[in-house]
Amino acid sequence: MSARLTAATLETVPADLVRPAYDRTRLQPGIVHIGPGAFHRAHQAALVDTLLHTDPRWAITAIALRSRETTDALNVQDGLFTLKTVGLGGQTRVIGAIRRAFSAQNDPSGTLEALSAAATRLITLTITEKGYCLGTDGGLEFDHPDILHDLARPDTPRSAIGWLVAGLARRKADGALPPVIMSCDNLTDNGIRLGEAVTRLAHHNDPALAGWIERHVLFPRTMVDAITPASDPAFLDALEGELGVRDEVAVKREVFTSWVIEAADAEAIAVLGEAGAVLTRDVEGHALAKLRVLNGAHSALAWLGLALGHQRVSDAVTDEWLGRETGQLIREEILPGLSAPDGLDLDAYANGVLARFANPAISHLLSQIAWDSSQKLPVRLLGTAEGNLAAGRPVSRLGRAIAAWMRFVVRSARSGTPLTDPLAAELDVAGRAANDDPDSDTARFLSLRAVFPSALILNPLFRDAVACGYREVIALERGARP
Repeated sequence: MSARLTAATLETVPADLVRPAYDRTRLQPGIVHIGPGAFHRAHQAALVDTLLHTDPRWAITAIALRSRETTDALNVQDGLFTLKTVGLGGQTRVIGAIRRAFSAQNDPSGTLEALSAAATRLITLTITEKGYCLGTDGGLEFDHPDILHDLARPDTPRSAIGWLVAGLARRKADGALPPVIMSCDNLTDNGIRLGEAVTRLAHHNDPALAGWIERHVLFPRTMVDAITPASDPAFLDALEGELGVRDEVAVKREVFTSWVIEAADAEAIAVLGEAGAVLTRDVEGHALAKLRVLNGAHSALAWLGLALGHQRVSDAVTDEWLGRETGQLIREEILPGLSAPDGLDLDAYANGVLARFANPAISHLLSQIAWDSSQKLPVRLLGTAEGNLAAGRPVSRLGRAIAAWMRFVVRSARSGTPLTDPLAAELDVAGRAANDDPDSDTARFLSLRAVFPSALILNPLFRDAVACGYREVIALERGARP
């Protein structure tokens, strides 16, 4: 194996590859990011890397809440990692935006210091939907084990919300200026939900702190978009041949990327706009289009593709029947419920999404998209279904997609394959109890109140659509097409 990518070996990387053109020793920590997974490194860190060429005050301190695997690997590599964009116009680029990385669990004092430092003007998060500890009503779930812990021990938090409250409490006590705090996860009104969760937790122990947060801390809404498949060993091995050094935290994504941020009077937001983020007053419209068109179709494609035996997104969407069905799902059942925000042509966006799915250079596993489906389903598809039913629009293809998720759970339970899902235990019980009867099986899944709202559970048109779709997915598993 080659030497690792580090500050010392960076000069050995082939000269035709893009690398930081700024002096990394002069960087100043201006951003704290919670959750330095592949998406953050491929998306936000890449834009910040562009910004650092003209303004060194925005280097990233990366914090993992629990696992230290990624942060340890980043530290071995002096924070350097490679981003490979694939498709027309793709390139290989070394990113230098991360200057410090550590695990909150292993370095709680360093975490609190970074969050509360006066130099930290922006805090961003990519912790997935489940990381916000929200209940089915979208508010903070006070019965969540991590929140219960943080309520009892606010000085040693576990949750991201708890850490934010602890950092803000220290900043208020020190008289430091409040930061901008920005969720970059796929949550409807993510900034509003994050702000409400932080304020509610703060209010429990310190109403004055909660008031200070409400008055002074900005939680802008955002929308992020970039398909980022997992970095498998084959990718890392091939990249080692290209670089001449080993990069254990390299990431890849499609060339397309978008970061839409709610415009506000804050320097941190303005500089991101100068570096390429889209600043707008209508984040909600952009976010809803992305959530329902790209994310909704992505999940539907994953569950149906797995039922047909496909492994990757590009294979699934180029399946003649499934590609056509995915396009019809978007155009007939998703787009009619959307209003186009300024600057976005919904038809063109839908066509672009399907083309992005078909990119053969993106080896995106359907099984990866199916992770945490119980959290994704409500925000990606169920809202669309509720809107269609209220307006008298069809839900048959939405019902089939939802049923495909149920059958994915059943197959996983029967094969003994563990689910990556916060409701894994409950889903395994439902999957094992399935007897392939569409009515009884779907009724069992629909009783999961953590996933399905009562308005849908009680709607006979919705129940019928899911049961009919369940029957069709069983046929797909057996080799038949509707």
